Amino acid sequence: MLEIKPHKSISEIDPSAWRRLQRCDYPFLRYEFLQALEQSGSVSEESGWQPCHLELIEQGETILFLPLYLKYHSWGEYVFDHSWADAYQRSGLNYYPKLLSAIPFTPATGPRWLSQLNDDDALTNILTAIQQFAKEYSLNSWHMLFPDTTHNAEAHPHLLERSGVQYQWFNKGYENFDDFLARLTSRKRKEIKKERAKSEAFTFKQLNGSSITPLQCKQFYELYSLTYLKRGRNPYLDEGFFETLINTLPEQMLFVLVYLDETLVAGALSFHDSTTLYGRYWGCYEEYDSLHFETCYYQGIDFCIQNKLARFDSGAQGEHKIKRGFEPVTTHSLHWIAHPGFNDAIAQFCHEEREYLDEQKLRLAELLPFKNEL
Repeated sequence: MLEIKPHKSISEIDPSAWRRLQRCDYPFLRYEFLQALEQSGSVSEESGWQPCHLELIEQGETILFLPLYLKYHSWGEYVFDHSWADAYQRSGLNYYPKLLSAIPFTPATGPRWLSQLNDDDALTNILTAIQQFAKEYSLNSWHMLFPDTTHNAEAHPHLLERSGVQYQWFNKGYENFDDFLARLTSRKRKEIKKERAKSEAFTFKQLNGSSITPLQCKQFYELYSLTYLKRGRNPYLDEGFFETLINTLPEQMLFVLVYLDETLVAGALSFHDSTTLYGRYWGCYEEYDSLHFETCYYQGIDFCIQNKLARFDSGAQGEHKIKRGFEPVTTHSLHWIAHPGFNDAIAQFCHEEREYLDEQKLRLAELLPFKNEL
């Protein structure tokens, strides 16, 4: 029998038990990252992200942990289902609260559970647990966003798969940034050189978390907050989130701080593991021509080349990344819909959306700046 044990906070879970089931160094599934989200109050019932992490136990042994949240809205997810929620409401049914397996505010593909089971067996157990949990609490759907594996449709016929497109840079054995530029067409190479030249007056400092001072952390939070406040929104993350991580996860953090005449004017924060750089947060006190591209993209490419990382996951959206060497890639999400009628309707929606995105991806790939090399 499979025992399903929910946890209202990750602090209820033994960190050593969590780490025993980790199979890679993906930063966003680290205990420390999820704990910082909760301890800072960025993730809570009040913010619409109520933790209910599942522990699956078989014959007295923990076989799987699933980060799970009870969501009362769809903000901070980057897989947009507002039209689904509207359709439920028009039919007099409740879409919220819904169950969500995702890394809050983080549209980065990666593992979404911890287990030593193979992916098919793990997902079978997860679905069993989710359906029992949903029935017990009268919940109508479950969603898993940006998993690094696609599901076996024959093994899991009740799961719907949705596709998306992001833009990622791949390290093709480049020795340095000039080597990367040499693989581009002459026109695109000149455009990037011209763009980078606009930032020559600035000083860029690449620092890991342990190198950041409390003052720099506070300044970076101001920069991050401005990105949201300029749009009339409050930031998703609390200052305490960043303060915690520079002490608990510093080795996987990359700050790029930008100075003009020794005055901090902008900054970006990325995370990384042994294979990938994940671009996440950016902010500036004033707007400067092309500074965002230098700070968030070219500095990241430099870091990947220097540290022999295979991939740069720059986050959601942004066709403007293509001409800078970021390739369109397909992302995925998985969805379990309890209502048969809505399940069929959403399945059709996902199918039509996937056909459109497949065509869109082919069109976008034609815009890549790389030379045609035989």
